[in-house]
Amino acid sequence: MPLHPLAARFADVAGAYERGRPEYAPAVAGAIAAELRIAPGAQVLDLGAGTGKLTRALLASGLDVVAVEPQAELREALVASVGQERVREGLAEAIPLPEDSVAAVTVADAFHWFDHAAALAEIARVLRPGGGLAVLSSVPDWGGASWAHDVGTVLSGLRPEHPHFDGPPWQDAVRGAGGWSAPRELRITSTQPVVPERFVDYVASMSWVAALEPAEREQRLGRVAELIAAGETPAELPVHVVVGLCSRVWAARGGASTSV
Repeated sequence: MPLHPLAARFADVAGAYERGRPEYAPAVAGAIAAELRIAPGAQVLDLGAGTGKLTRALLASGLDVVAVEPQAELREALVASVGQERVREGLAEAIPLPEDSVAAVTVADAFHWFDHAAALAEIARVLRPGGGLAVLSSVPDWGGASWAHDVGTVLSGLRPEHPHFDGPPWQDAVRGAGGWSAPRELRITSTQPVVPERFVDYVASMSWVAALEPAEREQRLGRVAELIAAGETPAELPVHVVVGLCSRVWAARGGASTSV
C-alpha cells in the first residue's frame, strides 16, 4: 500500500531528522524491556524505524534488534548506524519476518502512519506467544527557551490534517482489533544537552514543514533560525516520551486466553 503523503516527505529530510530529533534515553529502552518482560538478548522488531533513533537505544540495552523501514533514504541512515544485517525494507502492513519470530515490536512516532487494522494483524503474526507491543510518542519540551512562543507563532496554522493529531488514538485501534490486553501508558522524562541550531533541523523534519512549497519552507525555517539565534536556550531541556504498552492475548487449551 502507498505511504501517507505526509509520511513520504520524511525521505526528503532524512538528514534533518537524524540531526534534530532527540535520542532516546536508556531509561526508555529499559522500561520497555521491564514492562513487556523481554529477556536480555531477545529479538525485537523496531517497525517504521526511520533513521534508527530507537533501534540504537534498544541495541544499547542488550536486545537483538531488527529494524524495518520502507523508505530508502531513511534506511541508508539505519544501515550506517546499525549495519546492513539488521535492516529490512518493508511496511507495517507487510512485515518481512516469519510468524512467531520476535519477542516484542516497538513503534516510535510512526504508528499513526499505519493502516491500523492491517498493521496490528501483521504485528500479531510475527510476535511469539506472550509477546508485546510498545507504541512510543516523544515530545521535546521547549518551554524553557526564550524563543519557544515566537517559534510556535511562526509555525501556527501550517499543519494540515494529520493522523497523529486528528485520527483515532492507538488505544482505540488495539481495542477494536481484539486479541490484545488492555492498553496502558507510562511517561518517561529525561533531560538532554541542547545544540540550538538542531532545533531548526527538528522543525525542518516535521512532515508538514517538509511538505511546504520550497519558497515558503525556506522563509519559515529562516525565521525560526533567526529567532533561535537571537534568543536564549538552556544548556539542557526535557524530553517527554509516552510509551503505550499492550500484549498479545493468546488462545490457550480449553478455550481460555493468556497474556503476558
